[in-house]
Amino acid sequence: MLQGPYNSLDRDRDRPLFRLPFTSFAVGTVLLPLTGLIACLSISLMYHFTDATYTHCQVSNYLPSISAAISRVPERYIWRCCIGLHSAPRYLVAVAYFNFYRGRFARRLLELMLSGLALLCSLAENTGLLLLTYVSSTETYNVHKNGFIVFIASSLLHMLITCRLWHVIRRSYVNPEEVTSCGWKMRLFIFNCICCLVAYYFFRRHNKYCEPGIYTLFALCEYLVVISNMAFHMTAFWDFGSKEVMVATLPEDKRY
Repeated sequence: MLQGPYNSLDRDRDRPLFRLPFTSFAVGTVLLPLTGLIACLSISLMYHFTDATYTHCQVSNYLPSISAAISRVPERYIWRCCIGLHSAPRYLVAVAYFNFYRGRFARRLLELMLSGLALLCSLAENTGLLLLTYVSSTETYNVHKNGFIVFIASSLLHMLITCRLWHVIRRSYVNPEEVTSCGWKMRLFIFNCICCLVAYYFFRRHNKYCEPGIYTLFALCEYLVVISNMAFHMTAFWDFGSKEVMVATLPEDKRY
């Protein structure tokens, strides 16, 4: 009996189980925490304004900090759901970037080491975010605070290393999307650093002088820190714009 080299059943079996353009994957990943943040802030302002804007100084305050906005019900569950769903793709993107850098810097030891450090920082950033999310400030303050410190420190270091690596990449020929991505990475990193410094200034000033409205300015800067962090990660839209996220089964002869 004669058989064709590749029948229709084999073709069906080797088709991907799931495939999604990376652009859609990146947008969906960033929209989860952004939507959660907007929802939590809106609910806190509409239904928990007095509690969410309360400070130990008992002075006028008009915006809740993010920690206050995600510590009550139902805000707590909305935020936890959004961050939990977005964390797995974030870990996947961190590994994708590491593999991308390994291909670009195969013969550059310093950049390879920085690529590994960028991976560790990205993993620490996401883990710190999960920690401060699932342990609210009203439950265990010290754990929440340490998670926030890990998130901010690893986030800034990750952005710094990423900008350094992309500065090296930009010296050689890159496509227009990568040029755009590199430019926005630099701008967002600088903007994020400025917002962090200004937020820290307002936080210290509020605790020292207890002036009305100062904690509101701190909260506003805190929003900008988080949103610019999301935007920085969104630059993956250009870095992997032509790629796809795919789930597929291995061919029979490659299964072990």
